[in-house]
Amino acid sequence: MTEYRKILLEGYPTVVQRQGDNLISDDGRQVAIDDAVHLAPVEPKKIVCVHLNYKSRVDEFMTKLPATPTYFHKPITALCGHKANVVRPKGCDWLNYEGEIAIVIGRHCRNISQEEAGDYIAGYAVSNDYGLHDFRDTDAGSMLRVKGADTLCPVGPALVTDWDFRNKSIRTLVNGVVKQDGNTNEMQWDMHYLVADIARTITLQPGDILLSGTPANSRPVQPGDVVTVEVEGLGALTNTVVEGPTAVRTDVGHQPMTTEEVVSTAMGGEWEFRGIRAPRGPGSAHYKSTLEE
Repeated sequence: MTEYRKILLEGYPTVVQRQGDNLISDDGRQVAIDDAVHLAPVEPKKIVCVHLNYKSRVDEFMTKLPATPTYFHKPITALCGHKANVVRPKGCDWLNYEGEIAIVIGRHCRNISQEEAGDYIAGYAVSNDYGLHDFRDTDAGSMLRVKGADTLCPVGPALVTDWDFRNKSIRTLVNGVVKQDGNTNEMQWDMHYLVADIARTITLQPGDILLSGTPANSRPVQPGDVVTVEVEGLGALTNTVVEGPTAVRTDVGHQPMTTEEVVSTAMGGEWEFRGIRAPRGPGSAHYKSTLEE
């Protein structure tokens, strides 16, 4: 396996290769990993995400998978890198992490079989498909405002080639505490299936990203929380949640809300089954105690 990263090297975006604890550019310059300013390791033209895929997540929502996957888009402006801040807009309360694996396309890909898909994959990276569930009551399945805000798609720290996705652990930690703990064997549709499925009708281009789903226990995080996604063989992606300096404008569009739908999704789809009514707002004691569970 080879690990490629993109960093700001003396102010210039540069692709580097990891060698031990150092990152080396093609012209021989090097920087220690801990001192590097990381960027997302690839520049996609599109980011396509699968909805439900991991068995534990399906069970958590007490639902069944459809016969075939369903998808949504994240704008490329949502992309950010390792150690970047993830911004929760002021006035929003329900920002959830979703530890995932990013499939990165290596060459133009259209109308291929599952057996051929591996030849079109450049490599894989750790990702976090953040969702701003305050907007859950709008945009239906497109998830645009839930998943599309700036900074809500960290990817990194590296693009790793020749990685076998089978039977690999995936974990999400918040402030050092494990919150998600899954395995790629839970996936109903593996990496090759997802690529072949999308490429039936959509041309995938070099650098494009497909996010492959998350295990159970996606939950809200707060400003100041440090979130790390670890994938066996791909490394660890860490980001800090911060609050944006300004609130979402109120003179246009759907406004952030706390409804039964919002809370049920943010808290794992089980809220209504607890016999507990959704809290009325972020100031309620019930809201605060729930986030501490």
